Amino acid sequence: MTFSMRDLDEALQGCGQKSGIEIWRIENFKPVTIPKESHGKFFTGDSYIVLKTTASRSGSLHHDIHYWLGKDSTQDEAGAVAIMTVELDSALGGRAVQYREVQGHETEKFLSYFKPCIIPQEGGVASGFNHVKPDKHQTRLYICKGKHVVRVRFARSTLNHDDVFILDTESKIFQFSGSSSSIQERAKALEVVQYIKDTYHDGKCDIAAVEDGRLMADAEAGEFWGLFGGFAPLPKKSALSDHRTVGSDGIKLFSVEKGQTKPIEAESLQKELLDTNKCYILDCGLELFVWKGKNTSIDQRKRASETAEEFFRSSERPKSNLVSVMEGFETVMFRSKFDSWPATSAVTEPQHGRGKVAALLQRRGVNVQGLVKTSSSSSKDEPKPYIDGTGNLQVVWRINREEKIPLEAAEQSKFYTGDCYIFQYSYPGEDREETLVGTWLGKQSVEEDRASAISMAGKMVESMKFMPAQARIYEGKEPIQFFVIMQSFITFKGGLSDAFKKYIAENEVPDTTYDAEGVALFRVQGSGPENMQAIQIEAVSTGLNSSYCYILHGDSTVFTWRGNLTSSDDQELMERMLDLIKPNENTKAQKEGSESEQFWKLLGGKSEYPSQKIKKDGESDPHLFSCTFSNEIFNFTQDDLMTEDIFILDCHTEIFVWVGQQADPKKKPKVLAIGEKFLKHDFLLENLASETPIYIVTEGNEPPFFTRFFTWDSSKSAMHGNSFQKKLAILTNKGRPLLEKPKRRVPAYSSRSSVPDKSQPRSRSMTSTPDRARVRGRSPAFNALAANFENIGTRNQSTPPPMVSPLVRKLYPKSLAPDLTPRSAAFAARTALFEKSRPTPQETPSSLGPSEATNEAEPPKTTEDESMSSIREDSKEEEEEEAEEEESSLPTFPYERLKTDSEDPPPSDIDLTRREAYMSAAEFKEKLEMTKSEFYKLPKWKQNKLKMAVHLF
Repeated sequence: MTFSMRDLDEALQGCGQKSGIEIWRIENFKPVTIPKESHGKFFTGDSYIVLKTTASRSGSLHHDIHYWLGKDSTQDEAGAVAIMTVELDSALGGRAVQYREVQGHETEKFLSYFKPCIIPQEGGVASGFNHVKPDKHQTRLYICKGKHVVRVRFARSTLNHDDVFILDTESKIFQFSGSSSSIQERAKALEVVQYIKDTYHDGKCDIAAVEDGRLMADAEAGEFWGLFGGFAPLPKKSALSDHRTVGSDGIKLFSVEKGQTKPIEAESLQKELLDTNKCYILDCGLELFVWKGKNTSIDQRKRASETAEEFFRSSERPKSNLVSVMEGFETVMFRSKFDSWPATSAVTEPQHGRGKVAALLQRRGVNVQGLVKTSSSSSKDEPKPYIDGTGNLQVVWRINREEKIPLEAAEQSKFYTGDCYIFQYSYPGEDREETLVGTWLGKQSVEEDRASAISMAGKMVESMKFMPAQARIYEGKEPIQFFVIMQSFITFKGGLSDAFKKYIAENEVPDTTYDAEGVALFRVQGSGPENMQAIQIEAVSTGLNSSYCYILHGDSTVFTWRGNLTSSDDQELMERMLDLIKPNENTKAQKEGSESEQFWKLLGGKSEYPSQKIKKDGESDPHLFSCTFSNEIFNFTQDDLMTEDIFILDCHTEIFVWVGQQADPKKKPKVLAIGEKFLKHDFLLENLASETPIYIVTEGNEPPFFTRFFTWDSSKSAMHGNSFQKKLAILTNKGRPLLEKPKRRVPAYSSRSSVPDKSQPRSRSMTSTPDRARVRGRSPAFNALAANFENIGTRNQSTPPPMVSPLVRKLYPKSLAPDLTPRSAAFAARTALFEKSRPTPQETPSSLGPSEATNEAEPPKTTEDESMSSIREDSKEEEEEEAEEEESSLPTFPYERLKTDSEDPPPSDIDLTRREAYMSAAEFKEKLEMTKSEFYKLPKWKQNKLKMAVHLF
């Protein structure tokens, strides 16, 4: 018996047809649609069905069905909702994955739909409860667990050192962070604080962060403990237990027949144990799986779900999760439970067969237009590079053991398959010049050269303070970014390095290194003049393909060959590459089906060859993992990238290793090894190749081809502090990052012509602004002081000095970030004295041109801006006079006593944050002038890193 969409309840009909989330609550054993504005609101006495529909990059729809059971819902309701999900799955095609979710023990995937958390309310329809909204705010204590998704539940026992708690009162929300809780847990709990503030207080209440161990000396800590009747010592271990530890004798497999389970005895779990005509239960302790064969009926599947529910009750595990999968659409987690699971075979594209038929028909003179997609149309489906191709390929080195040999500009895009290369590419970024350092490892290169190339590239990135992104690229697996950087890329057979030559000599391997005078065959491919390649292949006729153009030279003759399935764009690329491989030489054009005998003779004779394009792996939907690979982060956002961690972004065709600024220093040198380990273990069982490109990206220096997978806010990555400090700063600043930076400039690739005029020269210019100060990397202290020394007319106005809220300053008094209050009045007064000693522009002689002289003769015009400027100047002078009066009453000390390392420091009652106020005006001016003179002699990069306050004192 099949189940169609029209057989479903009326409320479920037509669902799952577009991306998004749909939710139904079960009322009187019937589904009732929940409006979108109420998504995420659950009641403890109810049961719900949640359908998540996701559109893949290919356009197909994938469904995940969850049924959520409140702690007060009935067993009958749980059984009924389980049956409804089976019917819904069948109506959607039988490919959905079904999840049983129990309140307080939901899967991370389910919780990721409702970030930052779900907080179920008391009450329910099906259980007979009423949804009562209290007239007065109820003070509640919540406990938060989780680094990536947060599980929130009411805490009915005492606080402890291990967890993070939120105390929600009528006028203020307190977050209490146990001393043993992690920074990531504290940061995630702040997202819950924001949710409670917006949901239950309409965004209007105070927020306080209380740290474990901070006693009554802190006002907010005192207020917090006062709500508990005063401070009391906390237990060493948590009094709250998860109750999820289930004793298990290992994984067990049961077959389900007529509602009864029968154990399957086997030495090891093999896929062959599963019969396509049956359903099975796989017991893994904390979670159960139901596997349904393709040939099972819907009644068999319903009985299997009912049996699984009964299985929970009989084994006293009502809080365990259940995942139900269909044969052929098993989850990675299910397949990983088996000792062996055959790799899924790739589905053959029907386009390939059409290509063969089209090639045969065209050879016979039949018009095949419309039968297959041409190269030009398929080029529109090429992935975008998301990197500015107008940058500067600064240098390319060929590796010769421990030596880097720089290549001439004309040779920088010509690589040998037996060699390894390092390239450095710079391109205009958001507020500075971005850099990519990459290694290209040829297929036939030796391990000695590969290790040297990777080591040298790593040292280069380290010498540049880890600011550039780093790429490890293997021949044949190059990403689109690489080809855009190289533009006209040529790969020759053989190699030039000493290690390669030694290898072929010791192993008696024929040396096939490219000979410009010998016989060579090149396949031409690419999507346009800024992304085209010529790959030298074996000079035999089986290397030809009807979907490509080729260049063949030998015996003082050059041939061009175009397949019948190529387009005029392909032929244009062939002509361009010919100018690079054999410039200024006469060629003999060959068309498929009308080749000369000399052409076939150079290829060793005519033979059969393919017609379909070489299929490359397509980019799949990205997946984010922590560096331990222990769990996937579902529905990830930029906020999931915690500065203390390392993350893997798996895009199938390439992977990114993101390194937080405050990640473990011991792990940072091993990030490439972490990426290689991820490829080796292939945690998603997607047949990842070990040669898959790996990018290493550091926080604050993310390239656009990484940020495209997120809704990216660059001002967040530019903030200082750990994850908790960043989140707290945003929370106390009304949801806005403290450092406002311009968004990354995204190049308008679509504006480029796919095939520009051949006469148009290849243009790649270096975009740089030498007068523009590089602001990334400045410390807060430097920004505060530099404002007093830089000319206000030339300062970079796009990056204001970082601000820190009073709450953050209160929590972290030793922070280097400047206060929001105006700078020291004494410091301002002394700086004003120094500035007055400068010659004014009117005092500086200069030669004026005619136009300038004319402008000078005109009477000055007073504008509104000038009037406001005059008012500000008057106000500034008044402040300076007040400051001078204030400091006249302060004692003065010699500079040597005010230094931080002084052996004879001043009395402890002076304000150490205003050391300059206790110097005499003459000495301050002398030291400041000397310090400034020494400061500006330093290189620009050192000026940006140096803190002048430290340099002075």
